[in-house]
Amino acid sequence: MGPIHDFSGAHVLVTGGTSGIGAACAALFRGAGAEVTITGTRGSATEYDDDLSGYRYLPLNVEDKVQIDAVAAALPRLDVLVNNAGFALPSIGLDEWEPDVFDRAVNMLLNAAFRMARRTADLLEQSVVPGGGSVIGVASMSSYFGIPVVPGYGAAKTGLVGLTRTMAAHWGPRGIRANAVAAGLTRSRMTAGTFEQEAWTAPTLARTPLGRLGEPSDIAEAIVFLASPAARWITGQTLAVDGGYTIAG
Repeated sequence: MGPIHDFSGAHVLVTGGTSGIGAACAALFRGAGAEVTITGTRGSATEYDDDLSGYRYLPLNVEDKVQIDAVAAALPRLDVLVNNAGFALPSIGLDEWEPDVFDRAVNMLLNAAFRMARRTADLLEQSVVPGGGSVIGVASMSSYFGIPVVPGYGAAKTGLVGLTRTMAAHWGPRGIRANAVAAGLTRSRMTAGTFEQEAWTAPTLARTPLGRLGEPSDIAEAIVFLASPAARWITGQTLAVDGGYTIAG
């Protein structure tokens, strides 16, 4: 099936666009005609196994304010910002109940998303895409539930929902929309270990009405919709993309 949205001439930035949800977003936007910039933590696109030659690549560690500002300054135009970069620190063996690790999680997943949006707002205001410039955040089921292993990640993803509403209210008069998707348990490099453990997946599947876990394309399709003219009167909203997990008893 071909693209259902037309982003011809649009400029899109997907942070963390080298794998998982970010890579799926970047591919969909590019397939719909957009010029797509992706970021990753390595020095160049050639350091990745996947072919990233169809994108403009910029190095970015979202924990580094200077690098965030440099990426924003390197963009000549911007119509869509997808704040996707980041991960749960327990996936690399760190304990988010340690205050310094908690701080790191919030800085990476909430403060960095705000900073990137703030630094690119002037570009987004100039967007000529029908529906205006758009900021899309990637929230989580931990935006709604307390998941004990990720207090920092959960606090940041909960904060992202509130930040999305505030940006929408503040920037709406400038023609900028802000929305988010709250991703259910979705296959990615970060969740690979979780997908291998039935103790984690079985309870989630049992509560999910649609009977399967998420794939990156499930989340990416929703993000592209929210950035499209089809969603031009939607702002300040967080859309749960979770197979029905949040509405099941």
